[in-house]
Amino acid sequence: MRLSRLEVRHLRRLSGVAIAPAPGLNLFVGDNGAGKTSLLEAVHLLAYGRSFRGRVRDGLVATDAAALEVYAEWQEEAAQRTRKAGLRHGGQAWEGRLDGQPVASLGELCAALAAVSFEPGSHALVGGGGEPRRRYVDWGLFHVEPAFLSLWRRYARALKQRNSLLKQRVGTGQLDAWDHELAEAGEPMTALREAYLQQLQAPLGAISTELAPVLGTATVEFQPGWRRDELSLADALLLARDRDLQAGFTSVGPHRADWRIRHGALPQGETLSRGQAKLTALTCVLAQAEHYVAQRGEWPVVLLDDLASELDRGHQHRVLARLAAGQAQVFVTGTELPAADALAGRDHVVFHVEQGGICPA
Repeated sequence: MRLSRLEVRHLRRLSGVAIAPAPGLNLFVGDNGAGKTSLLEAVHLLAYGRSFRGRVRDGLVATDAAALEVYAEWQEEAAQRTRKAGLRHGGQAWEGRLDGQPVASLGELCAALAAVSFEPGSHALVGGGGEPRRRYVDWGLFHVEPAFLSLWRRYARALKQRNSLLKQRVGTGQLDAWDHELAEAGEPMTALREAYLQQLQAPLGAISTELAPVLGTATVEFQPGWRRDELSLADALLLARDRDLQAGFTSVGPHRADWRIRHGALPQGETLSRGQAKLTALTCVLAQAEHYVAQRGEWPVVLLDDLASELDRGHQHRVLARLAAGQAQVFVTGTELPAADALAGRDHVVFHVEQGGICPA
C-alpha cells in the first residue's frame, strides 16, 4: 500500500499542500511547529477517523476554517488497483468519498487505507491505560479478521444498553437479555483478540530481539477482562450484577480487556524507563505492520514522527533498515535528517516543511 498523492487543506497549519510521495522512504524536515506532524495526522485521520493527537473537534481544523480536507490516492499492490479517498470534516459533521462514491461511515475509509503510527505519545501503548492497547488490537483485527467488526459493534450496542439500565437501577430481570447478548458477542470477540495477540508473538519477539536485546525475550500476556479461566462471561456478568447496579456501569467484560509485554531480562513488575517504553511501543507498531503484510500481502503506510528525537542513531539505522528490507512506504518527520548511516544506500526523498508549506528539496 503506497500513497501516490496526498492533499491537505486547513488542517492545523497546513492551509493547502499537495505532495507526490515516493514509494519508499519520505523525509519531512523543518522547524518545530512548521506542520510536519500535521501531515502525518492527515494520513492517520483517513486511516483511523481521528488524529493520534485527539479528535477532530479538538483543534485539528485550522482557525477561521469551516472544515479540514484530506484527499489521497494510493496503490494496492495485492489487488493491483489505484484507490482514491477524500474526507471533509468540520469537527462535528463530515463528508467522505471512496473511489468516487459517498461513504456512509468513517469505517469505510478506515477499512480502505491502512497506516501504523509511531509518535512521541506512543509510549502510552506500554505505560498508559488499557484503552490504547484495546484500540491497537482491535485495529489489527478490523483489517485482518472479517468477523470481528460485527462482533465489536454488537458488543458495543449491548454494553451501552446494559449500562443505561444499570444507571436507572432497573430490576435484575431486565438485564438478563443484555447479559446474554454481551456473552454471545463478547466470548468470540475475546477469542479473536487472544488469537491475534498470539499471532503477533513471533514478529514481536524477533523485532524486540533486534531493537532491544538487553531487555530479553518479549512475550505478550493477555487479560480478557474477567476471570475467563474460571467463569464464562455470562456467569461473570451475573456474579457482578449487584456490584454493577450499585456502581451504575458494567465492571467486567471485553471492554475491560488489556494486555502487557513482559521482558525476560527484567524482574517481574519492574517499570520500564521512558526510553525502554518507547522501544517497546515501536516494537509493537512494527510487529503489527509485519503481521498485516503477512496476512494481506502488502504493507500499511508507516508513519514515524520526530524519529531522530525518539531514537538514537543505532536504533534509527536498525528501524529504517528493517522497513527498507520489507519495501514499506515510510513517512519520517524531524527537525533534521536521520543519521547519515541510517540513510546510507537507501533511496529517499526529502521534503522541506516551512510555515505550513511543503516542497521537495
